[in-house]
Amino acid sequence: MPYSIGLAGKGGTGKTTLAGLLIRYLVEKGKVPVLAVDADSNSNLNEVLGMEVQETLGDAREEMKKGVATGMTKDVFMEMKLEQAVVEAKGFDLIVMGRPEGAGCYCAANTLLTNSLDRLVKNYAYVVMDNEAGMEHISRLTTNNVNLLLVVSDPTRRGIQAASRIHALTDELSLKIEKKCLVVNRAKEGQEEEIRKKAREFDLDPIGIIPEDPLVQQFDLEGRPTTELTGESLALRAAFALFEKILPA
Repeated sequence: MPYSIGLAGKGGTGKTTLAGLLIRYLVEKGKVPVLAVDADSNSNLNEVLGMEVQETLGDAREEMKKGVATGMTKDVFMEMKLEQAVVEAKGFDLIVMGRPEGAGCYCAANTLLTNSLDRLVKNYAYVVMDNEAGMEHISRLTTNNVNLLLVVSDPTRRGIQAASRIHALTDELSLKIEKKCLVVNRAKEGQEEEIRKKAREFDLDPIGIIPEDPLVQQFDLEGRPTTELTGESLALRAAFALFEKILPA
């Protein structure tokens, strides 16, 4: 089974950028192949990675709900659509979950989709899942059975409080998560002690603090993939040092 890593946190914390840097780190360290899963209904991991996406699993689920071609079983249809939705790159593949469920029952489609994904992930050494903002994905158990959950916060009380709630919810739902870590992103210079003090109020201790980085903001503004950040990037260097510390050798 692959080593699976999920990222969670409230919106605007930069967790998708961090997910992209994590994927780049794994590829550069030869920890391949990697499956990148964009589980955010507002999908933009592909933009961070500089990739084009034509089909999503949400599209496949909608199609299956309307019916499949005569002579084709639903499980064969879903397997075919899953293969079509995988976007290949050097060292990693990307798959986008896409649109949320619409009206009506999606139980059958979701079951087939889950079964197909379970078979797919066995082909990879690592799986990185960028989840939607907030806690809905956790309450739906899509962050179940992960080795490492990185809960990403910005350097604010509300962000850290949201991270605390995510930690608590994973405990309440008895999710199979081997390790949970708080990462505080976009910290200004000199904020580290203040951040750690605030985190302790919520019984948390950041395993890493990523500094605010003008280069990340510049790349984002220009629409450039942040995975192409150069070595002078403060965020890149801090993120790689963090991954080196928390991931298996």
